[in-house]
Amino acid sequence: MTASSPKSGILRQLTMPAMLAVIWVTFSLMDSGFLSPRNLSNLMIEVSVTATLAVGMLLVLLPGHTDLSVGMGAGLTGGIAAVLVNQHGWSAPAAMAAGMAAALALYAGLGTFIMRYRIQAFIATLAAMLVFRGLFWDVIKSQTVPVTSAGEENLLSMLTTWRLPFAAGHGVAAVVSLIIIWLTWSARTRRTAAGLPVESGEMAFLRVFTAVQGIFLTVLVCNQAQGVPLCFLVLCAVAVAVHVLIAHTRTGRYLYAIGGNEEAAVLSGIPVQRTVIVAFTLLGVVVAITGFIATAYTGASTTTTGDLMELDAIAACVIGGTSLKGGRGSVAGALFGALIMASLLNGLTYFSVGPEKKFMIRGLVLGFAVWLDARLSRP
Repeated sequence: MTASSPKSGILRQLTMPAMLAVIWVTFSLMDSGFLSPRNLSNLMIEVSVTATLAVGMLLVLLPGHTDLSVGMGAGLTGGIAAVLVNQHGWSAPAAMAAGMAAALALYAGLGTFIMRYRIQAFIATLAAMLVFRGLFWDVIKSQTVPVTSAGEENLLSMLTTWRLPFAAGHGVAAVVSLIIIWLTWSARTRRTAAGLPVESGEMAFLRVFTAVQGIFLTVLVCNQAQGVPLCFLVLCAVAVAVHVLIAHTRTGRYLYAIGGNEEAAVLSGIPVQRTVIVAFTLLGVVVAITGFIATAYTGASTTTTGDLMELDAIAACVIGGTSLKGGRGSVAGALFGALIMASLLNGLTYFSVGPEKKFMIRGLVLGFAVWLDARLSRP
């Protein structure tokens, strides 16, 4: 893994809560309505879009790659589903399955192309971004395509409109909390049995306690504004699945090893090519899910769906502690970074900040994230 000093690790952990606090306090002082249940519920939907894609991006950042095509990939898959539902009369599940199949094929092929011909992922995915944008605009014919047919709600549109009842929301929070507790305990048990160092019991308890508090607080806020949106449950499922993959499976260990030192990974017998292709293929699954959520949130597929989402996802991962060089990162960090990015964008929209200023602010945040990664990655 990429080396970093304990001091840098502590500073990084303190930086994220500080950034989030500054954003929330600043916006709430400007208008107390920013922290209203209604706006925070909308923020949960926006977090679901950014965080889902950030968690998927983590899969390719860990082995030292990146993907600039995911924004247009999300737009394309959402566009495919919308067109099939609205213009061809497909059921929403069948249309979403078609979009998912397209994403799997595209990203498996992209990963294979990068690894087989040893192409820089940055260049290959930049080219893919342009291709996907062209395909996307061709699929929707550069028009606005609603996600419903004749205004009838379906599974695709329900991703952001359907909400859990009050009691069910607390039940889901309890289940997710138990999963977090079990994963933390099992990881500590395995590391202890292997003779590896573990963090103190007090620190582990504090992390779990804080996470559980955050989950129940989120549900409480959402319940004051109609309930927990379905897309937030999808995000939780994706986050848990990716965490289990990278923290509790051989493939996950391979991803960290490849990012830490690819040459050493090859010499150790790790199937580098196959592992990275799997990472890109799984990224395709997450891209499709993100595309469905983003398209459902706007209520239609338009030519702007997916714009700059890849930059928000990368910034979220880096702010959350993922190294652009590979070998370091976590799902929890990506989620926290996504919350920071979504809070910033939500606030800018809430206060009707012009698009030109949004571009500048997002660029500055991305630049800060890269600087932070370089600064805190020093031994």
